Order: sequence, then structure tokens, then C-alpha cells
Amino acid sequence: MTKLTIALPKGRLSKKALELIEKCGISLPESLDDRKLIAYDKNNEYRFLYVKPADVPTYVERGTADIGIAGKDTIMEEGKDIYELLDLKIGKCKLCIAGKSPEIMRDVYSLRVATKYPNIARQYFETKYISPDIIELKGSVELAPITDLSDVILDIVESGATLRSNGLKVLEVVADISARLIANKVSFKTKYDIINPLIQSLEQLVGAL
Repeated sequence: MTKLTIALPKGRLSKKALELIEKCGISLPESLDDRKLIAYDKNNEYRFLYVKPADVPTYVERGTADIGIAGKDTIMEEGKDIYELLDLKIGKCKLCIAGKSPEIMRDVYSLRVATKYPNIARQYFETKYISPDIIELKGSVELAPITDLSDVILDIVESGATLRSNGLKVLEVVADISARLIANKVSFKTKYDIINPLIQSLEQLVGAL
């Protein structure tokens, strides 16, 4: 009988997330195939849903998954009604404003911002009393200021190598990003006896990182 459904992000966080889960004593599926969308642990007590990173909070909010692992950037952008339980300290990076030079930020009345995170961009600039033209892109946002589509970008920065190779630099840090454990609000109450020991195990593991 399945006790808990866990939504996991496909991609770069998936392997690290699974490693943490396995260290908590949960036996992983014998065959981990990226093409498989649903898998079970060896005892059929845990069900794993492999979804696009941006969809993890939706699956958790709607109760299709009891808990999930999502990047802080996704949580901020999606704004779902969920519990954020724990910083897992994996997938660390920064959400930054980047551009060719700091001077470009001074023209606040005609600032153009290219980003995959329109909601975060809007909220961030509201705190500065700026109403920029926000240009939502799905692909490589670094191209936008180079081609004069935008003045700056708001995007995830890991090493900064991609920025530097395209003549861009970090102008402002918006937020520190890492993977977080999130929970459905109803599941957290009704399955507390299952979820809480998992949180405690993860806290010990995270503390050792």
C-alpha cells in the first residue's frame, strides 16, 4: 500500500534529490528511467512522480503529490499555496539581474527586463518602485541584451561563465536559490506521522552537507 507520493523534478536536481531520499532509508525503484513518469519503491510504499521542475508545486498544491522537491526559484515564481518545509542545500545558485553595465539600471522609466521568471521580476522591481517592460522568454535569456531585445535579464546564475562569455555581468542578486522540500497542506496534517520522520532524517543529512 502506498503511504506517500513524492513529486520529483526531472533534470539536474533529480539525481541529488534521489540520493538524499535513499539516504533516508527509502528503497529506490530498481530501474530509474527518465522516460518513466511514475515509479514505486521496492516495497510499494512510496510513489514517485517525475515531472517538469516548474510543475512540482502544482502537483503538491493540488494534492496529487503529498510532498515534493522544488527549486526556490520555482516556488517563488509559481506562488502556490503549499508548505515550504526545509532547505535541502542542493542545487545551489543565485537569481540575479545581469547586464552589460550598472549604468543601464539608472534609466528606470524605460527599463526592459528579459526573463523566464515574470512574476519574480515584477515583484522584485515593485519593491524598487520600478515598472519595467518585462519580456518573458523560454530559452537562453542571455541573448536578449546582446541583441538589444532587453536592457537586462533576470535569471539563474551558477558559475557566471555564460554571462562572462557573452559580455554580461551580475548587477544585483535577487535571491539565493536551492532545492526545498515542500508539502501539501492537507497531507502535512493527515500524514504527519510519515512526513515528519522524513523531515528529521533530511535535516540530519542536510546538516552534514
